[in-house]
Amino acid sequence: MQMVASLRRLDYTRILKGRTIHQERADPCSSMFDPERAAVLHAKKGQLDEAIWLIFLATHFGKHGRFGWTRMRDVYSALGQDRWTWAKVASNVDEFEEWMHLNYDKIGGAFGNHRKYETLNPNSKNGTVAVVRSFVECVKGAPSKWFAELTRQVGNDPHKIFDAAYRHFQIARFGRLAKFDFLALLGRLDLAPIWPGSPYLREATGPLRGARLLVDGDPKSRTSAEKLEEILGLLDQTLNVGMQVMEDSICNWQKSPTHFKHFKG
Repeated sequence: MQMVASLRRLDYTRILKGRTIHQERADPCSSMFDPERAAVLHAKKGQLDEAIWLIFLATHFGKHGRFGWTRMRDVYSALGQDRWTWAKVASNVDEFEEWMHLNYDKIGGAFGNHRKYETLNPNSKNGTVAVVRSFVECVKGAPSKWFAELTRQVGNDPHKIFDAAYRHFQIARFGRLAKFDFLALLGRLDLAPIWPGSPYLREATGPLRGARLLVDGDPKSRTSAEKLEEILGLLDQTLNVGMQVMEDSICNWQKSPTHFKHFKG
């Protein structure tokens, strides 16, 4: 049942790409704002860097169960006074940092569940400014060109490109989960030619426990992540659901193995 739920999340993304999207979905001053839909809109206009930037911000802030995208909206819209687009931030991160120093205590909402240990405080080496600065430095001016260069280096295999991106994507506060979620969503939205060919269990917690529970009947077994990845790969040859579904579903399943619970992230 968790696999079905995960497959439906992928279906949602596929349907989203084919729908007409209201322009207010890309307006951070609107209550209709949604970063995934906004990214699709920007991509259709040829603004690929802005689309990737929005997915990066969405991954960093996360969607809060109560406040939704309020925190990301407040930052991206400069509290309704401007817009911190990719072009503006990439050309002058110091200006963004200065704005955060002046305004971070006015920003509302909260970080999402997967990002609940993050901070807006620009004085922190782990704050939003540090995360943004490291992203700008990593992609060296244009995220779309960064992915294009990876493709040139490793070839056109989406699994190999994803793996290269995963290994080289060194961003402050982006651990295994954030990197996997960010890159997987870029692939689902066709913002980069990437697709995970592995569940990347080595640094995982929930997915690793889930894989051990599935394979060994014991979430604390000592079966290595490498062996589990091999077994899950063999399983997917029959199920053919892909590693995004495999990773997501076993992570959610291990939280409640005997009773289905719908998890939204």
